[in-house]
Amino acid sequence: MRAVTALIAGLLFGGGLLLSGMTNPAVVLAFLDVSGHWNPALAFTMTGAIAVAMPAFLYVRRGSRTLRGEPVTLPNRTRIDATLVTGSTVFGIGWGLSGICPGPGIIILAGGSVQAFVFVAAMAAGMLASPWLGQLTRRLAPVVTTAKT
Repeated sequence: MRAVTALIAGLLFGGGLLLSGMTNPAVVLAFLDVSGHWNPALAFTMTGAIAVAMPAFLYVRRGSRTLRGEPVTLPNRTRIDATLVTGSTVFGIGWGLSGICPGPGIIILAGGSVQAFVFVAAMAAGMLASPWLGQLTRRLAPVVTTAKT
């Protein structure tokens, strides 16, 4: 049943991305181009996604269980560390340079686009390098902290 639920959620998510045009990197890049021909479509898509997800999030947050009764552990929202900042920065740079984020990247990969293949290959390389980069970040964090004092 879990696989069926995941499949349905994935199809709804992918359908929403296709319907909203978020699989077109030009639309995303136009949203990021605030000094040129800015396109607010991504802001409307994000607002719609938040409106759809918020009731489910609030339900889980209050009860700590899914509709099927499975326990849910929500992440610690108050901890900002080097790993979070580094990951967010890398994600933002990649998104800004390509106009693609992981969800749409997988969808446009099905279309055979060379850009999508390059993006997904880079994303896979980043995922494989993540544990090594995390160790490096944790080793460097005490050095940076010590250097400030």
